[in-house]
Amino acid sequence: MFGFMKKVKRDVFTFEDLTRFPMVFYKTIGEDLYSERDKNLLRRYLLRFYLVLGFLNFNAYVVGEIAYFIVHITSTTTLLEATAVAPCIGFSFMADFKQFGLTVNRKILVKLLDDLKEIFPMTKEQQEAYNVAFYKKHMNRVMWLFTILCMTYTSSFSFYPAIKSTIKYYFFGSEIFERNYGFHILFPYDAETDITIYWISYWGLAHCAYVAGVSYVCVDLVLITTITQLTMHFNYLANTLEDYDGDAHTDEENVKFAQNLVVYHSRALDLSEEVNNIFSLLILWNFIAASLVICFAGFQITASNVEDIVLYFIFFSASLVQVFVVCYYGDEMISSSSRIGAAVFNHNWLSCSSKYKMIMRYIMMRSQKPASIRPPTFPPISFNTFMKVISMSYQFFALLRTTYYG
Repeated sequence: MFGFMKKVKRDVFTFEDLTRFPMVFYKTIGEDLYSERDKNLLRRYLLRFYLVLGFLNFNAYVVGEIAYFIVHITSTTTLLEATAVAPCIGFSFMADFKQFGLTVNRKILVKLLDDLKEIFPMTKEQQEAYNVAFYKKHMNRVMWLFTILCMTYTSSFSFYPAIKSTIKYYFFGSEIFERNYGFHILFPYDAETDITIYWISYWGLAHCAYVAGVSYVCVDLVLITTITQLTMHFNYLANTLEDYDGDAHTDEENVKFAQNLVVYHSRALDLSEEVNNIFSLLILWNFIAASLVICFAGFQITASNVEDIVLYFIFFSASLVQVFVVCYYGDEMISSSSRIGAAVFNHNWLSCSSKYKMIMRYIMMRSQKPASIRPPTFPPISFNTFMKVISMSYQFFALLRTTYYG
């Protein structure tokens, strides 16, 4: 009866199965990380044109948001009204900066993904040993939850005014169809009087919000993908070491095992350093902007009407979750790479040769400096970093509240 709902089990996953989510999602705004390898030139240039056009449209509306903010912050408008657009501006800046950072580091990122593909377990037996199915399932759950929450924010702001106006006009007998926008924009033309101009501007703004949401989310999804695989490799190293019995092998086999382990460990650490080089600066600006966005969104929640409270609460939650997810995966990379030192000490090495012990000591010493993402001026990304960002946000929030009510 429910046969059509059954999922086909796959015995073996490919590397592309673990990276498909962000890659496919990114293409919906025209971004293809592997565009240089696409032999279909027409598709490649059409995607590039669509991407550039989308970001030109996006930044045109961002300029309108900034103009709105400047005009209202310098007038007699209350601080609450003037700062209503501030979280959206912060979100837009983050989306722009993430896309810029990815564009600058595109070749390095593609090389990183190629290197991760080289060491990806390919056979069914290897994938069972690496527990690939678990990591894929866990990663996909996080990605879906994170993506849905962030895109709910952009969608709610984009479509709420149109839905509200439609319901009031067609179902509650309102005499006029209210022509409002989901975001505060200062248009250089009359964007409300003419219905055609209104809908063109409205859908242009909706697409702008979609571009911002996808570019904001996908960079983090790529980060999640890379860290998940590095965590998988570090945990596999630790598990292999813990299960290894030196007494069951000859000295020559033990030394060979240790040497292979050093090479594998070094490569995983080199790849984690590449992740740090690509994403550390992006995460720095992301955390600074997120602190301000959380502050302004929280301020709107405490002082707005019920409708705005709901919308800004979604925004507030999405920003919190985004920072938490990044810190969670940063913490996972630190803890998984730190496990290797403990695994070296705990496995059966007492009866092994001095050469084997020397190699193990080297691995243990190297694991004392765990793999991590280190944004400038911030400690390595972990749960402690999450608390620091929340603390920064609260300080900004307290200052804003004091200014508003003082």
